[in-house]
Formats: sequence, structure tokens, C-alpha cells
Amino acid sequence: MQQSDMSPSEQPAKAGSTDVNEIRTLLATHPFFQGTAPSHLDFFAEGASLEKHEKGDLIFKQGDEARRFYFVISGNVALTHAGLSGNVYIQTLSAGDVLGWSWLFPPFAWHFNAMVIEPAQLVAVEGERIREHADADHDFGYDLMTRISQVVIQRLQMTRKRFFKLAGG
Repeated sequence: MQQSDMSPSEQPAKAGSTDVNEIRTLLATHPFFQGTAPSHLDFFAEGASLEKHEKGDLIFKQGDEARRFYFVISGNVALTHAGLSGNVYIQTLSAGDVLGWSWLFPPFAWHFNAMVIEPAQLVAVEGERIREHADADHDFGYDLMTRISQVVIQRLQMTRKRFFKLAGG
């Protein structure tokens, strides 16, 4: 299969670093990890890769299989929702945000589109690896779910406000 025939979530990552120390340093300053146990941070760093994306890159497409969890290091990524009248802008994510939690919940499919609107660096971690570790280490799983829940609530509130505004409210 050629790369152009693959869905965005199946395409290989852009050339980037997999140096654990470099990635650990990037993640250690990311707000998602503020106050987390060093062993949890180490777990994420050990399985991560640094991806570089250019403006216009589609990181993932609504409905495609969700495989990765992303930490935005730099740049901007727009979340949109494909509706009957085209894509509806939801929110722009930037440095310090996380991207994607759909890998955590069945049916493991993206609920939004994610497109780069300013060149971006993202740290990506395989979702299945995270789920397996959360099942095996409940302290890790609890910490992860607490952090993800905060992101989900914030994202749902932004989506609700956006749709309310579009409806003329």
C-alpha cells in the first residue's frame, strides 16, 4: 500500500526523534504531566516518538481507527467535526495541549479531524500500549484516567460552547 492510499492515522510518523532522554525532557515540562509520578513519565517517554508536521497535514480523520495519544509541543492543530454542511471548527490546540483520547474508549475511532494549521511538533505514544499498562498498573491507570477526564471535560465544554454559538445562542 502506498503512503497516499493510507488513512492519516495509518501513515508513518514524519522523521523525528525517538531519543528517550530528549522526549522525557519535552514531556516533563508538558502540563499534562504536572505532578505525575516519575515512573509514569518514564513509561510515556520510553514508548514515544517525536513527530514533525507541516501546515495542512491531517494528523487524523474523524471515523478512522484511533491509535495514538499526542502531546502538542509546538505549533497549532485545529479540531473540526465533519457535519452535514462540511467541517465545523471546534478548537485550536497549541503547545501544552493533548490531542486525542479516542484510543482509550471503544470503538477506538476518532471523533474529530485534526489538521495542522501552524507547523507542529508532537510527541506520539501508542494507545494500545498505554491501555495495556493501565490494566496492569492500576495506580498508573487511575492517574491517567484522572488526567484524561480533565481533558475530556474541557474539550466537551469547548464543543458545547461552539455548537451553542453556531445555533445562534
